[in-house]
Amino acid sequence: MDRTRIPLLVVEDEARMADVIGKGLEEEGYPVSHCADGEAALAQAQAEKFGLIILDVMLPGMDGFTVCRQLRDKGIETPIIMLTARGKLNDKVFGLDSGANDYLTKPFAFEELLARVRVLLRGHTVLGPVVETLTVADLSLDTVSQRVYRAGSEIELSRREFALLEYLMRNAGKLVTRTMIAEHVWNQECNAYSNVIDVFINHLRKKVDEAHDTKLIQTLRGRGFMLEGFGN
Repeated sequence: MDRTRIPLLVVEDEARMADVIGKGLEEEGYPVSHCADGEAALAQAQAEKFGLIILDVMLPGMDGFTVCRQLRDKGIETPIIMLTARGKLNDKVFGLDSGANDYLTKPFAFEELLARVRVLLRGHTVLGPVVETLTVADLSLDTVSQRVYRAGSEIELSRREFALLEYLMRNAGKLVTRTMIAEHVWNQECNAYSNVIDVFINHLRKKVDEAHDTKLIQTLRGRGFMLEGFGN
């Protein structure tokens, strides 16, 4: 399928901003629908198939965080890029934890938005995300249902824990540094040498390895981490 024919939904109440984004995407060949409030966006995202949603946070009535969370609660996994004038780390974390795939702070260059749209569409079709299961030893991760199993038993993870484990599994057998994790899991909104990454690694160890003799998540002191299928 020509990905430039995948329909996109822009949810933005500022008419000028919505017009700039919509026209820019249409010039690139994407069919674009537009909503100006949260309730309408929630209804339209459930009624139609979109390849991606560009969702403003500050909306009349229902805010973008709530729209995103309710869509995820309803099992709709359409990729979402959140837009906001807020630049605080806590707001970005809250947006990502609500289920957003990416986060862009206003003002931004349209070229950057377009690049992020392309990246998120690579693994998706109009009908939904490409089904993919990652497996390392007896650990499996379903990228669509976002379920994780070890030796047949399901492991409950938070969104951030899931993202971290997915990144480790995609790089199984390779050294992953703190800087790499900060860039790919926290979108650089995390100090690579703060204790946040170590805290989440420890959370994963307790959930993934603690009940098993074979430990999959390894620490390479002073270098980073590695997930491998023949751990100690």
